[in-house]
Amino acid sequence: MRGPFMGFSIEFGEANLDKLGVRRTSERVSQPPLTLKNYALSRSIGRGNTSDVRLATGPDGREVAIKLPLPATLRQHDAAERFGNEVRLTLQFRHPHVVRGFAGTPFGPGAFLALFYYPDGPLSNRLRGQPLPNEEALRILADIAAALAYLHRLGAVHQDVKPQNVYVSGGRAALGDLGSAYFVAQGSKTSGSPYYMAPEVYHGESTSSASDVYSLGVMAWELLTGARPFSGNSYEELMVAHLSRFPAPLASLRPELPRALSRLLDRTFAKRPHERPTADALRRALLEALGETPQEEDLPAEEVPLASQQAGRHTAAPRVTGPQGPAETPAQPERVRPARRGWNPFRRKG
Repeated sequence: MRGPFMGFSIEFGEANLDKLGVRRTSERVSQPPLTLKNYALSRSIGRGNTSDVRLATGPDGREVAIKLPLPATLRQHDAAERFGNEVRLTLQFRHPHVVRGFAGTPFGPGAFLALFYYPDGPLSNRLRGQPLPNEEALRILADIAAALAYLHRLGAVHQDVKPQNVYVSGGRAALGDLGSAYFVAQGSKTSGSPYYMAPEVYHGESTSSASDVYSLGVMAWELLTGARPFSGNSYEELMVAHLSRFPAPLASLRPELPRALSRLLDRTFAKRPHERPTADALRRALLEALGETPQEEDLPAEEVPLASQQAGRHTAAPRVTGPQGPAETPAQPERVRPARRGWNPFRRKG
């Protein structure tokens, strides 16, 4: 079976389909795809560089966040591709701690993404230069580590792990903004946000599961200490910091944390990707620090949303509809995509 992702096809054998919990076409129940017309839009709740987010009511009476690409986004090929990628992957991934959508259309004038509504916005709204309480921080980190472990087991990389892309509801966290996410089988990609980017990404190398873990380590430091481990007033200063420096051992700042966990989080800053722990190892250590017994996580056996082909200028641009679940929300800060040399996000932002 082939699945279209950004114009590429990924091969899934029948055994892998069973492992991934994907139902075969013959087992699926046909549903008419929802469109933007099925939602009653109300006030704006966020605006980013490429999209506007509106509060809306769905056909079932549920409040949702509707993400709408800006006109300029639709006119720019790369930006339109990223939005389409976000729609498709958001509706295809199924995990309690990965943001999930209800319905969407990837491309065209009716492009949209209906998402679970988080009234409090992203986790970054909570950060005011002070550390979060230990239990809250560890719970959030365990949830995001679980989300990354899930993506990595599927062969996917997020590329942009940071507090702006994490949403919390009822004390549990979900990882959002899948616009830069991709399957490694599609080929290499390089993207990220400078404060959270791994050293190899600064070198222009491809992102990987290890670079996601590095970004999670930066976020962990920020949640537990109240500050980012590296600072700088320019791209060059940040690059030097990430390439050549290490933060102080976490145990020296938070001695009450289990020593084994502190050491593992310190290892996320390893300059060599293969020396970093896996996301699943972090998930286990964080759960143990919370006094819980880690369990083996099975890939959720939920149905991948149906996709009906819709003609357009992009290859394999389906209109897809998915079941309910948490999902991404308000405006996201600009994400930067590095070139091999001369990539300076600070200059681009003006």
